[in-house]
Amino acid sequence: MRIAVIGGGIGGLCLAHGLRGAGVDVAVYERELSRTDRLQGYRVHINPDGAAALRECLPAASWERFERSAGSGGNGFGFLDERLRPLLVLDPEAERHYSASRITLRQVLLDGLDVRFGRRFERYEQGDDIKLHFEDGSVESCDVLVGADGIRSRVRAQYLPHAGTEKIGVTAIAGKLFLDDHDWVPRELVDRANTVVPTSRAGMFLAAHDGLGVTDQDDLLFDNVRPYLMWAYAAVDLTVHDGLDLRREVLRRIGRWSPVLTRIVESSPAETVSEWRIQSSKPVERWQSTNVTLLGDAIHAMTPMRGVGANIALKDAQLLARCIREGGDSIARYEKEMYDYGFAAVRDSLQAARRFADGGPVARTIFKTVLRTASAVPALKRAMF
Repeated sequence: MRIAVIGGGIGGLCLAHGLRGAGVDVAVYERELSRTDRLQGYRVHINPDGAAALRECLPAASWERFERSAGSGGNGFGFLDERLRPLLVLDPEAERHYSASRITLRQVLLDGLDVRFGRRFERYEQGDDIKLHFEDGSVESCDVLVGADGIRSRVRAQYLPHAGTEKIGVTAIAGKLFLDDHDWVPRELVDRANTVVPTSRAGMFLAAHDGLGVTDQDDLLFDNVRPYLMWAYAAVDLTVHDGLDLRREVLRRIGRWSPVLTRIVESSPAETVSEWRIQSSKPVERWQSTNVTLLGDAIHAMTPMRGVGANIALKDAQLLARCIREGGDSIARYEKEMYDYGFAAVRDSLQAARRFADGGPVARTIFKTVLRTASAVPALKRAMF
C-alpha cells in the first residue's frame, strides 16, 4: 500500500512515523521549500494523550530527543480576577505534560522521513489509484491519500467541499514577554498557566515557557531558547483593522486591571504581538468513507481556548496508523472514531471560547462565585475539574 500525506505539520509527520515504523510505504508532500522554512509560532502544550501518540509512533531515539527538548507543561492551572486575586487554583496532574517548541518538535519529526519539499498540492483524481497533481505540473500516485494540510486544506476543499471553518466572532491579540529580562513577574504567573476572568466581556490567558528547545549541539538556535511568558487577550467586541496598534489597544482595554498585567503587555516587544482571528470547524454530517481521509485541522479545526488542537491531531495520527497497520476497512474504522472525539473537542473548544471572551457582568459574577465555592470545597473541586 502506498500512502501519501499532504502537509508536513505535527499530525502528518507523526502519522508518517507510525506508518514507516510498520514498514508501510509513505511519502509526505510539503509546500514549504525546506525544513527550516517554518520558523515561527508559540510553544505547544502536549498533554498525556498527545505524548502517548508521539511515543507510540516515533522511533525510540526521536522520542528521547523530544523529551530532551521539551520543558514541563503541567504545573497546575489558576483562575484569577482582573486584579490577580485567585478564584480557584488546580493542582498539577500526576501524568506528565510537556511544553514543546513547535519549531523544534517539527525538526524532531522531520528526521528519518521521506518528506518532499516544495510540492504544493493542487488536486487529486480517483481511479484505480489516486493521481496527485501539484502546482509545478508534476503528478504522483498513491493508494490512500491523507489530507493533513491544515485549516485551509485543499484536500478537504475537494473531498468535503461543504465542510470547512467559520469565524466565531472572537478575536484575540497575543504577545510574548521574555522572562530573562524581567524578574519582576510574580511567581504565580510563571509557575502555572492562568486565565484572568474580569467583569467585562473579555478574557486573558497567560502561560510561561522555559528556555529548553535546543536538542543537539548542532541544532539551529531558534527563538524558543529564551524563556517567555505568552499572553493572549480576547473579546467579542475586539475589531482589528490596518494601522491599529495592537499592544496599545490591549492596554486601553485592561487599563483598570492589575498594574502587573499592563506592565506585561507594555514590556512585550512589539514584534511579538500579533492578531488571532479565531475560527472553528463547521458541524458536518458523517460522510461515506473512501481511500481519501483527513486528520487534524484539515477536518476538525478548533479554537485554542482548551489547548488541545495539536493533541487531537496527534491522536488522529496514532489511531490512523493503528487502523492501517491492522488492515481491513481501516479508513472507515478510523473515521468512525475520529468523528466522535474530534467534533466533540470542536464543540467543547467553541463553548470555552465563547465563555472566555463573552458573557455579561451577571454571568461572570455567577461564574466567579462558582470558582470560589469550588476552591473552598475540595469534593466539589474534584467533581467539577
